[in-house]
Amino acid sequence: MSALDDARLVLLRHGETTWSTQHKHTGRSDLPLTEHGEEQARAAGPLLAALKLRDPLVFTSPRSRVMRTAELAGLTAATVDADLAEWDYGDYEGLTTPEIRESAPGWTIWTGAVPGGESADAVRARADRVLDSMEPVLPERDIVLVGHGHFSRALIARWAEFDIREGRRFAMSTGALTVLGYEHETRTVLAHNLVPTTS
Repeated sequence: MSALDDARLVLLRHGETTWSTQHKHTGRSDLPLTEHGEEQARAAGPLLAALKLRDPLVFTSPRSRVMRTAELAGLTAATVDADLAEWDYGDYEGLTTPEIRESAPGWTIWTGAVPGGESADAVRARADRVLDSMEPVLPERDIVLVGHGHFSRALIARWAEFDIREGRRFAMSTGALTVLGYEHETRTVLAHNLVPTTS
C-alpha cells in the first residue's frame, strides 16, 4: 500500500458568526464567533481527535474567527497562512446573494464577476498554490487547514481536479470538517461536511 493511502488533508470551516447566520458574504470583515459558533468550534475537537491524525501540521487563515475556531478545537501551534483567507468579495462584502442579484441577475460567486474583489481565476490560483505547497508533506504528516466556506470549497474542487466553479457542488456548514486524501494514489474526497454535535 502506498504511503499516500494514509494521507489526509482536513479542512475545518470556522464556527458561526452573525453574518453567516444571515448569509452575508464575509471576506475581509473580521467578525467574531457567536456563542453558538464557539460551541461548534469546541465540538470539532472530538471529531478531529477521532480521526487519529498523524502528527498534524495546522494552518489557519489570518481572520480572528478562524484562529479562535482552531484554538477552541484544540489545534495548537497553528501557522497563519494568508493564502487561506476567504474569497475577497470586493463591493459585495456584507451583501447576500439575493441582494447582489437585484443588480446582477443570476449571479453566483462561482460564475459571476466580483467588482473590486477577486476573480474565480485568482481564487483558483491561490487554491492551487496552497495545495501544491501542502501535498509534498502528506506522505509523512497529515495537515489541517482551518478557514472559510467558499475558499474551502474552492480547495475541495481543485483537490478533486475540477474547475473552480465546481466548488458550488460542495456546500459546507459552519464548524464542519471535510477530509481529503487518496485512493490508489488518486486524489479523492474521503468525507465531506461532517458537522459535530453541539449542545
